[in-house]
Amino acid sequence: MKFEDVKTIGCLGGGIMGGGIAQVFAIAGYDVIVRDISDDAINATRHAICDSKWGVKRAVERGKLAFDDALAAMERVSYTTDVAGLKDVDIVIEAIPEKLELKQQVFGEIDSVVKPEAIFASNTSGFCIQDIAQGVSDARKPKFIGMHFSNPVPTMRMLEVIYTPENTDEVIDAAKRLGEAAGKAVSMVKDTPGTYGFLLNRIFGAAAREARLIAEQGIASKEDIDKAMITGRNWPSAFFGSRGGIGKEW
Repeated sequence: MKFEDVKTIGCLGGGIMGGGIAQVFAIAGYDVIVRDISDDAINATRHAICDSKWGVKRAVERGKLAFDDALAAMERVSYTTDVAGLKDVDIVIEAIPEKLELKQQVFGEIDSVVKPEAIFASNTSGFCIQDIAQGVSDARKPKFIGMHFSNPVPTMRMLEVIYTPENTDEVIDAAKRLGEAAGKAVSMVKDTPGTYGFLLNRIFGAAAREARLIAEQGIASKEDIDKAMITGRNWPSAFFGSRGGIGKEW
């Protein structure tokens, strides 16, 4: 699947994260199909895209998006509870809970449903992509890649594209250029078995461990550690204070 051939994007899982991914690609001009497990889950995703703090209506109010462009984007997104609704998409981006066995199971289930040339991508925040791909056929594995977005997706520009030794150059190029088409700054990362986290989470995790050690040794207070990072590195938050994250609105 070449970048130029991607016209329709499937989001496997909605909510704040999947809804944000659907939103940025719809704004970029792609047709998007969101598949989730229930009507309630779909309604929550629709709210996230349309009416949440980072949704298209607020983007219009802030002058970030023209009204007509917002309306067109919302019309490009469709919803389904039937996994067969994803059978003709060109790429599936998964955004389900961060449980390895669940991801493996779900990808295994859709492997025989989605057309064979489609790319599979996981939005995992840290699982080895090759481990997640264990549930799919050998024919699909060269087309199985990582695309880790940062929450909230509509405002955070980061995208980590995590490629495996099995990925073709065509698939790697398609994932990178799709991210750029959605307005993301793409960092390329080699998939590394035996580790958790890619660039963002591994580096932050190392810094957080050092911050805890400094606090435990009485070198500085938690408040002063956070103050140094917020004022010295311009971080919106640091290690010990109130933080946002997946499912929260920062």
